[in-house]
Amino acid sequence: MICSRLCAKKSWKLSCNPVVEASRHSICLANRLAQVQVRLVAKDQNRPRLNPSTSSGHRLRDVLCTKGLPLYEKLSKAKAQLPYIPDTIRLIWAASRPWTIAWAFVLFLQGALPIALVFLSGAMADDLGSWVQSGDWAHYSRLLLWVALIVLLLLSIQSLNSLLRWVRTVQAELVQDNISDLIHAKAIELDLSFYDSPEYYDRLYRARTDAYDRPVALLENVGSLLQNALTFLAMAVILLRFSWWLPIVLFIGMAPVLSVVTRFTLREYTWLNQNTEARRRTSYFDWLLTDRESAAEMRLFSLGEVFRQAYQGIRKRLRTERAVLARSQAVSELLAGAVAFLSMGLVMLWMVRRLVVGDATLGEVAILYQAFSQGQRLIQTLLGSAGQVFRNILFIENLFEFLKLKPKQPALPVSRWLGRSLNSGICFEKVSFRYPGSEQTVLQDFNLTIPAGQIVAFVGENGAGKSTLIKLICRFYDPDLGRLLIDGIDLREMNPVELWRSITVLFQEPVHYHEDAGRNIAFGELASNPSEQRIMEAARSAGAHDLIMRLPARYETLLGKWFGGAELSTGEWQRLALARAFLRQSPIMILDEPTSAMDSWAEADWMSRFRGLAEGRTAILVTHRFTTAMQADIIHVMSGGRIIESGTHSELLEYDGKYALSWRQQMRLAEMAGANPNK
Repeated sequence: MICSRLCAKKSWKLSCNPVVEASRHSICLANRLAQVQVRLVAKDQNRPRLNPSTSSGHRLRDVLCTKGLPLYEKLSKAKAQLPYIPDTIRLIWAASRPWTIAWAFVLFLQGALPIALVFLSGAMADDLGSWVQSGDWAHYSRLLLWVALIVLLLLSIQSLNSLLRWVRTVQAELVQDNISDLIHAKAIELDLSFYDSPEYYDRLYRARTDAYDRPVALLENVGSLLQNALTFLAMAVILLRFSWWLPIVLFIGMAPVLSVVTRFTLREYTWLNQNTEARRRTSYFDWLLTDRESAAEMRLFSLGEVFRQAYQGIRKRLRTERAVLARSQAVSELLAGAVAFLSMGLVMLWMVRRLVVGDATLGEVAILYQAFSQGQRLIQTLLGSAGQVFRNILFIENLFEFLKLKPKQPALPVSRWLGRSLNSGICFEKVSFRYPGSEQTVLQDFNLTIPAGQIVAFVGENGAGKSTLIKLICRFYDPDLGRLLIDGIDLREMNPVELWRSITVLFQEPVHYHEDAGRNIAFGELASNPSEQRIMEAARSAGAHDLIMRLPARYETLLGKWFGGAELSTGEWQRLALARAFLRQSPIMILDEPTSAMDSWAEADWMSRFRGLAEGRTAILVTHRFTTAMQADIIHVMSGGRIIESGTHSELLEYDGKYALSWRQQMRLAEMAGANPNK
């Protein structure tokens, strides 16, 4: 209905917000797009939105208001971030210990060499002046020595720069790989319920995108801060030789730079955080426009231009706001720089006056100029490094906040476990449940027993609660009220990892692993290191063996287009996933729409073997096909989160209720299709 309404509009650009229309168009793709990406759009469908072309001023005003924060609030904000510095250093140290030691040593040398350069420059200037005045070749010989030493020193500085780039590159690769591993481990550890939360995706995005390379950058900033602080202290000592007030003038001249650094660091961080969702949305639109999975519908429904304009609309707003921030910062930096150069000009006038009256030598003027100009540069670098430290700490906070997330279903140190087969079965006792963040109750006081060793099928319309039962049995979620027992054991007393080893599942939309065919099946039981024979037996059980044998390299054929492999049809991918499920010999087998993508011949072949495969196991089928459901020992018909009919296939037909009505409708459609195969 939404698609037809959009298509009926002649000019959606004039009548609607393009971002809203793009979000609505995405509903039409929901059955094709990845579940995670759909959630990124679904977050905002019920939220009032501003037009990208007009909301820029409102959002930017919120960002710019941070400049009005009192200084003590800014300093308090900075102080609150300081604990993340040792955490970051520990993270880097654990990932790249020897390279961090090498980095610190090179950094120390880089801080010490400029001090020597200042003294050598002063000595050279003194000998140059003496040689010009007296013509004594002894001064000329020393002058050549100073020049040689300065050249050697400059070569050393350049060599250290090259060495540091190499050390930093290796160190950065190690640290970034370690951070990726930490993020991946945390994403696997967290419960499935986190994936229902838009806030989780914001945190994940900030951790992966904004904080990914920040630890290495922070270490470099801290190193630069310490290095330049060492050099600056030496310059300050040199300035004290001329007058006690010179270091004070140096600090006063650079005070405006400190204000600029602090203010704009906070404003940039605030702007990026406020626009996390918008940046995620541009990533989503980019994925829609470039991914193979959505390519067909982009062309068929002419959605490419819709999402292109939606992407450009958001990017235009982000560019405009970023440009305004950059312009404001550039003006502030220009004014702060003018104050710094004015202070330097006044100091040099004072020193030239001393030279004229004979109170200073040419070498001293050179030393003062080098010390004061390098002092200014060092303070500016120090403030820049301090600002970068602050900025990176702000973003690193996002990383550590993500890594601090804890599962809502903690792994128990001692867990009850299941045997090779169930004894009493699975029991729902007055279970009530609704998904996190939703007000709609899916199950209310739900009671049901699934006997051990039986095949049980659940049928019903979409949204009846069938797939929810599977997620509760797998303990992806815990009931809000009531208990779910397996062999009398409350699932809350079981370690989820141990429980999952006792369950094999074919999901309605199985993952397409872009690996070889044999490994696709082996993923079902990697812990047991399945043999080639077991993999082939699982493939035969699922009806996948013949299609694999037709592939170029058979079980070693790479699948999927990402890396240039062979592409399978939807039904073939499903049979491969079914083989993966059959490989695991677990007491509980759950199959969600196991034949939905199979043709009638493949379905008939699979059903002829299914009972043998399920023997000795408790099997649960969720299906819309009654020809599949009739294989079960008992069929439960669900509607609105309740069981409304139960019985065998023949009993339900005799009862002549909703199941019987739906069965007759399916049979009439099958007969019509058989009578007219061209339809």
